[in-house]
Amino acid sequence: MIFNLTTIIVLVALLVDFVVRVIAIVVVPRNRRPTSGMAWLLTIFFIPYLGGLLFLLIGTRTLPKKRLAIQEEINEFILDSTQGMERVRRDHPWPGWLESVVELNRNLGSMPLVGDNTASLQSDYAGSLASMTDAINNARKYVHVEFYILSLDSTTEPFFDAMANAVKRGVTVRVLMDHIQSMRKPGYRKTKRRMTRDGVDWKLMLPLQPFKGQWQRPDLRNHRKLLIVDGEIGFMGSQNIIDRSYNERRNIRRGLKWKDLMIRLQGPIVAGLNAIFITDWYSETGELLTRDIEPVHSVRVTDPLDCQVVPSGPGFEGENNLRLFLALLYYAQERIIITSPYFVPDESIMYAVTTAVQRGVRVELFVSEIGDQPLVYHAQRSYYEALLRSGVVIYMYKAPFILHAKHFTIDDEVAVIGSSNMDMRSFTLNMEVSLMVRGSSFVRELRAVENGYRLDSRELTLEEWEKQPLRSTVLDNLARLTSAVQ
Repeated sequence: MIFNLTTIIVLVALLVDFVVRVIAIVVVPRNRRPTSGMAWLLTIFFIPYLGGLLFLLIGTRTLPKKRLAIQEEINEFILDSTQGMERVRRDHPWPGWLESVVELNRNLGSMPLVGDNTASLQSDYAGSLASMTDAINNARKYVHVEFYILSLDSTTEPFFDAMANAVKRGVTVRVLMDHIQSMRKPGYRKTKRRMTRDGVDWKLMLPLQPFKGQWQRPDLRNHRKLLIVDGEIGFMGSQNIIDRSYNERRNIRRGLKWKDLMIRLQGPIVAGLNAIFITDWYSETGELLTRDIEPVHSVRVTDPLDCQVVPSGPGFEGENNLRLFLALLYYAQERIIITSPYFVPDESIMYAVTTAVQRGVRVELFVSEIGDQPLVYHAQRSYYEALLRSGVVIYMYKAPFILHAKHFTIDDEVAVIGSSNMDMRSFTLNMEVSLMVRGSSFVRELRAVENGYRLDSRELTLEEWEKQPLRSTVLDNLARLTSAVQ
């Protein structure tokens, strides 16, 4: 009897194993890039039970149907409410290819290109926080805050004080923060209590609260960083509202400090940033803030910039940021300078970057010398040899700083800055926001920032890389495999 029961259990297990593998072959590759599909299939074939459970948990890249419907509805609203805003002055000739990129972005994310904007870069961590705090202190009508990580600590306390004081003046303060990432940081409960006490209207983005009926793939996150004040001043970029050590013991022990870049904007483009906030607020609350999307009247400025907001994420059918990046990389004629803390490209980005070098374009990549996320850090390193052999110049920003800024420049005309890394997570899983800016003065300002990076970096050579020990190569390649499981 024991033998027969054991035999039956083994046969059932083998049958389930076979069924899981067959189903995986049919289901996994569907609507998925080949590298990701292959990584999932290998995971399921080598560890079928665990791999199958993981796929059920994190294998779906799309948001719940309700959120997708909201995204489609708000896209139509934005498209209708921004008709006619595309008009920009062409006092200086555009690159011949720019019109098609503008049209691409408009079709993907519904946002228009708008002119008569001013922008200033803020690369000092404390200075950027102070600038945002000052803007809130001068708010008259409303403040919209949306950050991947929002945490009350000694560094950010003035920011929270400014929000509290704004509420006391009768200003409406709305806050969105990513649930999982903010929760993982020290002081999460204190942060929530403080905002509730101060009368701030705060909500969690993509909350993972199954007992409240709120569930989606756990690692689909809202990675955006935005601040809009009165529809007149906007901030966006890579910086979170937290101390630059992220208040984590391992970071403090290693002396790690984050190096970020934010952009302060004024002009009609601020309405575009506000539209992103309104989209996410509507997704989380069901409340559509239509009264707060009125565009700012354009004011003639000495050196106007043309700007276009490009939202991306699993709520969109296409990978908006990836398509924008690819278009610009292929259009570049002279120089591409990329800054990405987590450079884990898919095949299309690798082809675009290496093809640019072969076309005679100088390509420079700024990354950190050290990493804060081991798997991502080693996955990124696995691409260095191919990049170096193709002729890409890699600069490594020196420790103990983590170069967390996310931007790139194309020739002397166009730049992109925002929250999006050049990695598969930002392309497929995270909700991101990028800003394309056309204007030689802005590109020069960003090039000055890049020159500052260069002074604080060392160039990685192929000769140095070839001396890497075998264990590092093995670890890098294993990490690269895990990065493809998206």
